Amino acid sequence: MPKPSKGPRLGAGPAHERKILANLAKSLIEHRSIRTTEAKARRLQPYIEKLITKAKKGDIHNRRMVARKLSTQVDKYTRGFDAVYTLFDEVVPDLDPNRQGGYTRIVKLPARRGDNAPMVEISLVTEKVEAKAKVKPAKEEAAQPEQAEEAKEAETTEETVEDAVQTQEDSEENSESAEAEEAADSEEK
Repeated sequence: MPKPSKGPRLGAGPAHERKILANLAKSLIEHRSIRTTEAKARRLQPYIEKLITKAKKGDIHNRRMVARKLSTQVDKYTRGFDAVYTLFDEVVPDLDPNRQGGYTRIVKLPARRGDNAPMVEISLVTEKVEAKAKVKPAKEEAAQPEQAEEAKEAETTEETVEDAVQTQEDSEENSESAEAEEAADSEEK
C-alpha cells in the first residue's frame, strides 16, 4: 500500500486523490476562482503553485510535466490540454513577473448548509507585487546601531567644536571692528 500523503485524504485511494486534485486545478485555471471545501483548497494550493512555477519557465519540458499532472486517461485529448494551454498562454502572462510565489489566495466563506462543511474560495492572484526593501542580516543590524550612535556623537561633537570656533571668530571680528570704530571716532575728535 502506498504511503499516504500529508494532510487530509481526499478520496478512497491515491489515484482518486490525484484525479480530484487534477480536476480542481483544471477548474481553477479555467475559472480563475472556485468555491470548495477548506480541506480540498488547502491540498490544492501547493499543487497549483508548483504548476504555475513550472508554467512561468515556459519551456516544452515544463509544459509536458504540467500536462502530465493535469490530464488523466479520460480527458487526455480534451480538457487536460486545454487547461495547459490556458495556464501557459493566458494565466501566466497575467501574473506579475516579480511575484516569487503566493499565486493563490484562500478566502473563508460561510459553512455549507447541508453538512456545515467549512467552505472557502480559492482564486489566482494577479495583482502587482511591491518591491520590498532588502533586509540586512541580524549581525550587521546589531553592529550598525552602535556605529550609528558613535557617528552621531562624533558629528555632534564636531558640530559643537565648529560652532564654538565660529562663535570665537565672530567675537574676534566684532571686537576688531569695535576697536576700529573707536579709533576712527577718536581720530575725528
